[in-house]
Amino acid sequence: QVQLVESGGGLVQAGGSLRLSCAASGRGFSTYTMGWFRQAPGKEREFVAFVNWNEGNTYYADSVKGRFTISRDNAKNTVYLQMNSLKPEDTAVYYCAATKCVYCRSPRDFGSWGQGTQVTVSS
Repeated sequence: QVQLVESGGGLVQAGGSLRLSCAASGRGFSTYTMGWFRQAPGKEREFVAFVNWNEGNTYYADSVKGRFTISRDNAKNTVYLQMNSLKPEDTAVYYCAATKCVYCRSPRDFGSWGQGTQVTVSS
């Protein structure tokens, strides 16, 4: 198991950018697929992006494709989410998560979670 701590959330105007970071502690970070999820008030937690551990392949939700970029630095045990061209509908609590699965997008497939960081996009 890894322990995860997100940072980098905040308030930004529509069209702006933010970069979220997720620092992992514990063993074996490089052997985990890392994902980002988000949850808006009254809505279910939804998949945003993942970067897998074996090939570094990435996958994005259609709603963020072309605007968000996920990356990882195994030397720093950190995964990032660069968010550009932000929209008010991107407003949510963003969570970092880890799994041993190679291509998983369901929250139930991720066993380790951070506490979340709030992202608010004003119009």
